[in-house]
Order: sequence, then C-alpha cells, then structure tokens
Amino acid sequence: MSKTADIRLPDPSRWKALAFIALAQLMVVLDATIVNIALPHAQTDLGITDANKQWVITAYALAFGGLLLFGGRIADLWGRKRTFVVGLIGFALASALGGAAQNQGMLFGSRALQGVFGALLAPAALSLLAVMFTDAKERAKAFGIYGAIAGGGGAVGLILGGFLTQTLNWRWTFFVNIPFAVVAALGAYFVIREPAGGRNRSSLDIPGVVLSALGLVSLVYGFTRAESSGWSDALTIGTFVASGVLLLAFVLTESKVKSPLLPLRVLMDRNRGGVYLSLGLGVIAMFGLFLFLTYYLQVVQGFSPIKTGFAFLPMIAGMITGSTQIGARLMTRVPARMLMGPGFLTAAVGMLVLTQLQVDSSYAAVILPGQLLMGLGMGTAFMPAMSLATHGIEPRDAGVASAMINTSQQVGGAIGTALLNTIAASAATAYATSHAALGATDPEQLKLQSMVHGFTGAIWWAVGILVVASAIAATFVNAGRPSTITTSGGTGTGTGSADGVEDEVRIPVVAH
Repeated sequence: MSKTADIRLPDPSRWKALAFIALAQLMVVLDATIVNIALPHAQTDLGITDANKQWVITAYALAFGGLLLFGGRIADLWGRKRTFVVGLIGFALASALGGAAQNQGMLFGSRALQGVFGALLAPAALSLLAVMFTDAKERAKAFGIYGAIAGGGGAVGLILGGFLTQTLNWRWTFFVNIPFAVVAALGAYFVIREPAGGRNRSSLDIPGVVLSALGLVSLVYGFTRAESSGWSDALTIGTFVASGVLLLAFVLTESKVKSPLLPLRVLMDRNRGGVYLSLGLGVIAMFGLFLFLTYYLQVVQGFSPIKTGFAFLPMIAGMITGSTQIGARLMTRVPARMLMGPGFLTAAVGMLVLTQLQVDSSYAAVILPGQLLMGLGMGTAFMPAMSLATHGIEPRDAGVASAMINTSQQVGGAIGTALLNTIAASAATAYATSHAALGATDPEQLKLQSMVHGFTGAIWWAVGILVVASAIAATFVNAGRPSTITTSGGTGTGTGSADGVEDEVRIPVVAH
C-alpha cells in the first residue's frame, strides 16, 4: 500500500537552536566530571568524612539515572522546549545552592537537585534534535556535533575542574554552570520552535514512574556501594536483588498499562536495543579510563590538577575528530554498524596500548597514542549511536527514546566506575601482598607499582568490554545508511505505529 508522506520544511533556526542545545548538553556532561577534581578541596572545607564523600558523586548519579525515563516522558507530555528551559533554570538554581553550600547536607542536596533537573533537560535536548533535523545529511552533522560533546565533555570537565580549583576555589565548579544555563535557556526560549503534533498527551504512568525510578536508583546504588563495601556485602547483594525485582515488575507493568512510561516498542527495535546496550558497555570502559588516568597522572606521575586536565586533550581531539570528521561524513554513506563496530574496536586497541603502563611510562609513547585511539574510536561510534537511538521513532516517543540513551550512559558510567575500580583495587592489594612477602624494600615504590598494576589489570577488562560492545553493535544494528527518510503517518521523522507494526514510506533525501 502506498502513501504520500508529508515532508515539512526544515526549521530555519535549527542550527542556531543546535548551538544552545549543545551548550546545555556540554553543561550536563561537564558536571559529571568537573566536581571530581574539586572533591578533595570541598571535603576539607566542609568537613566531609571519608565515608560520606562518595555522596557528592552518588547523590547526582542516583537522581539523574533514576529519573531519566520520567524526564523523557515529561518532555513528550509537557513539550520538549518547555521541559528543556525549566530543566536549565532548575539546574542553575541547584548549582548556585551547591556553590554556596555551608555544610555537607547542603552540598549533597544540591547535587541531588542537579540530578533531578538534569534528568529533565538531557532527554529534552536530544529529542529536540530528533524532531528538528529530519534531513539525513543535516541530521548526521547535528548528531556529530552532539556526539562529540557527549563523548568529550567529560574530559573537558577535568580540565575546567582543575583550572577552577587551582586558580579560584572548588565552589566555582558549581557557579560555572550558571552562565551556561542562563545563556542556553534564553537562547532556547527565543530560538527553538518545536514542531507541532509531536506531543504524547496520554495520562502519566505513575506505577511505571515509581518502579523505574526505584529500580534504576537501586541498580546505581548497588554498584556504588559495591565499590566501597565489596560485592559480597549483604546490603549490596540485597540492593541488586531489589533492583532486579523492581525492573522486572516495571517491564510487566509496561506491557499491560494503556499509556506506558516506556513503550516496549521503543526497546524491541533491534537497532535501538543494540545502540543502548553497546553504548552502555562503551561508557563503562571510558569512565573507568577517566578515573584511572586521573589518579595515574596526579598520584604516580605527580601532575598538577591543571596539567592533568590538559593531559586529556588528545582524547578530546580524537573524539571530536571521530564524531565530526569520520562519523558525520560517513553516516550517510555506510550502514551504522560499519561505524559503530570498528569504532568500538579502535577504542579497544587504544585501551590495549594503555595496558602497557608502568610507573615511569612516557606520556608521548604510551598515554598519548592510547588516548588518541580511544577518542577516535569512541567518537566514531558515538555519533551514529546518538542518531540511531531516535531513528525510526514516532515523535510522541522521541523524549523517552532519548531518555534511554542517556540512561544507558548514566548506568554505564556508574557501573564502570564501581566495577573497574573494584577490580583495580583487588589486583593492587594482591600485588602488594605478594611482593611484600618476597621482600620488597621500598614501601613507596611498591605502593606505586601496586597501583599501576591494578590499573592495567582493570584496563584489560575494559578491552574485553569494548570488544563485546563492538560485537553487539555489529550483530544487532542492521539499519542501512540513511539515504532515505523513513516516515510514518506523515511525520517525516521515523517508522512505527501505535501497535508497533512498521508502516514505511521511503522518501529520497533532498539537500536543503
């Protein structure tokens, strides 16, 4: 059966809108790492105990990861532009509260509020791109820029965090978010024109909200607790069990309710499922590397915070090049799996180089090439992954599909930090114990050697994880190159119907 699809003219302000959306995304990604370098200073200033310092990171991760699906659904229901602006304003206010914190309670609370408002604006940002850029070539460029920011922003956060902490004080790692948020909110309010007809005005699935939030919070908390208390801790195990039960109940609920929070049709598409899973695994490896290299450069090599931040520049350059020069240029010429699979493998080779780290390793000989390969590979894989996450989606589901890509990254980041750090700590302890028994005479040197041994042992795991991510991308992702726009019901943005049966019309791409 043939149809005539309605192709809307592109929004003339879409590229201006992209600038403000990218600025907001940069702020969110920066915030995930910028506080890390400032944490020791904030801990001393506010008298935070070693047992509680993890909550500066965990409070944000729990709120952000647990509420992303809810935020995506709110964007579909309330309107993406409105949700985006409200999220930005709330994030700015929460950042001001964090910068002015007088005790650990205020700091933890502000971080949780940042996570709440981040969960609103992050899926709204990605879904705005999905509905504003419908031409395949332009979409590739837009998502190339977005992917570079999403991939490289974490490393930029390390540079900015080091600079602000060393030249001003830790409070500016919070205050710096305010101008980002104000400029992005004003720009979005005056520039973004959200396409009509893309809202999902169905009633909110309250049971789904509660089950998904509690399930994801339990999962993130379980990995966070495992890092500090061990995998055999009774509460750690109980948290994982509770997470499994809650998430299973969530899936069963979504299959039965009339207006689900996460329509299972979003997950059942093999391309989107492959993207969510492979990207989550890739982020596990990347966040683990951020952690290990930060400690290696500062503790083992003696770099200052600013010098450590600048040492990550090759990875940022690689990610930007991979996203904008490789991914964006080839996205309309080759299938996505031909970018994602080799991209993750290239990142694995970069990790493989970093398994050769020694206490006295040369930055130019080991760290530089490892970072460049890691950045190139992840940038090349990120770009088509970001685009494909909302490819073929109905406009009414764009927010929740965007939330899933953020959820996979956030959960992957939490898992990566906890899992790989636990592996590294165990390997370092075993190395120190065995070599002390053999009569090692220099305790300080043994401590550094043990630390590096732990890092390289965990990096070997990261190599394996990236290889698995590559295999998943090559196996599950089977979408062809987007030389045509696939649409349903005249939306011009995707495939699929309410019952999940695809009804496609293929339209030749016209360059505008």
